[in-house]
Amino acid sequence: MNVWTLTYDTYEPEDERLREALCTTGNGYMATRGAAPESSAGPYHYPGTYIGGYFNRLTTHLHGREVSNESMVNMPNWLPLTFRPADGAWFDLDSGDYEILEYVQELDIKKAVLSRRVRVRDREGRTTAVAQRRFAHMKHRHLAALETTVLPEDWSGTIEFRSGIDGTVENTGVERYLQLDSKHLEPREEGFEGALSWLAVETNQSHLRVAVAARLKVSVAEERVEPEFENTTEPGRVNCEFAIEAKEAEPVTVEKIVAVFGSRDMAISEPLEEARKHAGRCRDFDELLVFHVLVWDHLWRRFSISVESGNGDRVGMVLNLHILHLLQTVSGNSIDMDVGVPARGLHGEAYRGHIFWDEMFIFPLMNLRLPGLTRALLMYRYRRLNEARWLAYVEGHAGALYPWQSGSNGAEETQTYHLNPVSGEWKPDNSHHQRHVNIAIAYNIWSYYQTTDDQEFMAYCGTEMLVEIARFWASIATYNRALDRYEINGVMGPDEYHDAYPDAEEPGLNNNAYTNIMAAWTLCRAKEALDLLRPHRLREIWERLSLELEELEEWDEISRKLKIPFHDDGIISQFEGYEDLEEFDWMNYCSKYGDIKRLDRILHAEGDTTNRYKVSKQADVLMLFYLLSTERLEELFERLGYQWDPDMVERNIDYYITRTSHGSTLSGIVPSWVLSRSDREQSWSLLTEALESDISDIQGGTTSEGVHLGAMAGTVDLVQHCYTGLEPRGGVLWLNPVLPSDVTKMKMSVRYRAMWLELEVTQDLLVITSDASDCGECQIGIRDTLHDYSPGQVLEVRLD
Repeated sequence: MNVWTLTYDTYEPEDERLREALCTTGNGYMATRGAAPESSAGPYHYPGTYIGGYFNRLTTHLHGREVSNESMVNMPNWLPLTFRPADGAWFDLDSGDYEILEYVQELDIKKAVLSRRVRVRDREGRTTAVAQRRFAHMKHRHLAALETTVLPEDWSGTIEFRSGIDGTVENTGVERYLQLDSKHLEPREEGFEGALSWLAVETNQSHLRVAVAARLKVSVAEERVEPEFENTTEPGRVNCEFAIEAKEAEPVTVEKIVAVFGSRDMAISEPLEEARKHAGRCRDFDELLVFHVLVWDHLWRRFSISVESGNGDRVGMVLNLHILHLLQTVSGNSIDMDVGVPARGLHGEAYRGHIFWDEMFIFPLMNLRLPGLTRALLMYRYRRLNEARWLAYVEGHAGALYPWQSGSNGAEETQTYHLNPVSGEWKPDNSHHQRHVNIAIAYNIWSYYQTTDDQEFMAYCGTEMLVEIARFWASIATYNRALDRYEINGVMGPDEYHDAYPDAEEPGLNNNAYTNIMAAWTLCRAKEALDLLRPHRLREIWERLSLELEELEEWDEISRKLKIPFHDDGIISQFEGYEDLEEFDWMNYCSKYGDIKRLDRILHAEGDTTNRYKVSKQADVLMLFYLLSTERLEELFERLGYQWDPDMVERNIDYYITRTSHGSTLSGIVPSWVLSRSDREQSWSLLTEALESDISDIQGGTTSEGVHLGAMAGTVDLVQHCYTGLEPRGGVLWLNPVLPSDVTKMKMSVRYRAMWLELEVTQDLLVITSDASDCGECQIGIRDTLHDYSPGQVLEVRLD
């Protein structure tokens, strides 16, 4: 196995949709699923192309209910290209007309190039080899390219080719959404001129215009030829056919270079004009590939993390694959696009392309390598601050409440009803009560600042968001005079299996421990952010936000008196009343159903609910140990007036891990993280399982609808932060490496403040180096010792 190649050496139709998601090629502006160019949407295939930030709303009248959803739009399919020998069948591996002799599909992770090599024999006994390569250009973000080479191995004759652009596509990639309206695009213009063809469409609610232009180049035995192109159009489609006289063993190569532009793009006149212009003037496939590979080489210098372990190359390959898909979703090309990070990437239509809290697992990787991108993604939230203020106001609170699911304008996009695919029934969806998305955004802002020292961002954007989020928590907290404590009621925690008390008529839970503790943390950080401002900007913020001294005094009081529920001798209760829930019969249900990761759907189909049991879909209380070090938690407990017991961490980990069904791809990451100090072997085992979440589709079919980007980035962040003990805090880059025994060496580069640092960790040695030409100095804390570090210095510290 190669750490830079994902390989499939057989054709398995039932696995194609999964492979299409995993073999997506993108550049942070757009991405195209790895569907075969000759395929169309159906049981085995789903071609899909998505552009970041392009949403459209449709309303469906279903079973007497009006269902409105805003979705990331499946854009025109630029891939279509197939061929046939004269009088033969069009090339299609699913048609039964071609016997597959050889099949290899490879994703070159380092170059972000998808290739396919196939040898087939048709019904007339003719053997043909087909080789294809494709990529979405990382330097020229509006360009994508497909190269197809057809080699007649034992025959000569006419080969007919057919290429096209299909703008009649719909959003039909998720089976459980098929009852909902899915037609987002309306055709606006089709045309052609020789080897150049084009298509323009417009979304039917948001009125976003998108244009695709394709240019063909043909060569025979590496000699350029000019065939006669026969072009046809119909509403939403443009097709081009041509024929080549081929000779035995002489390859025929067709290059299809496409340009994609939309009305949200900057520095353009009109999308179709730009698409035609760029497709017409761009270079050949190989010339484009050179600069595409060069930019990826630059990215890998920043993002590559080398792990030498007893697992061979598997761990390294999957980590590289995860980094690839993250950068194909958001990259330097995304910086001026005003986009967030879709939870399922630009890889499919699950969750409708919405932005959740997954940024919390993604930004730490970006902060240390491409902080300008993190800042741009945080600006997506800042530009929607007024919508968050409005949502808080509608809910009866002050400050800002960010939505659980966000799309185009920052409104709450969480559906009110959800279809259970097990029972086939619609049930209320209360997940918008997950107010902890506010915590994630606050945490992301503060972590970005701690890593970058970006005072300008904090002065003009970050602090304002923190203040408004703090105002929300102060507003939603209610004072219980009998307890002399503040409480936060009517929320959902990260667990998601509990959205109400058993048999309760109203949704929501009281005093979710994670929410309360992190709300106290947020109130402290908002006050600290204000204290960091220069006097003139502080005055402007006070005036602009109508801050009052009484507000800050209230924040201070609430941050010292929020309630934390406990039960069973030091177990932090997930929420008030958790101890009254029933224990769940894990053994019986495992025996009955086998895979019980989605226990919520199983119980609902039985007429039961997870609200009755001590079960979790994913980490909730354990998120505290994921986000905050033991030292920070001890400080918070002391501030809140609760006694901290060092043994509390291990007791809570043991308690909640045994009550978790791991119904989320994120659920393996947090336990692995929190066990990294107390049980390194179990931590490593959980990480290797988490690495398989998407590549092995452990949830049984969900990855085909889009990768789980938070889980992908989370596994990489776990390696970079957890096993190195890396924590930017208080102007110091802290490190406390503890590698799992199965790992012999780790190497990576990080950008802390203005300096690039090379880290190499073994079981007994930490080595930090940097380029002498770098600028600035920094402080590095290794375990309990501070070191003043200058560019070019070699810092070696024994770890035994």
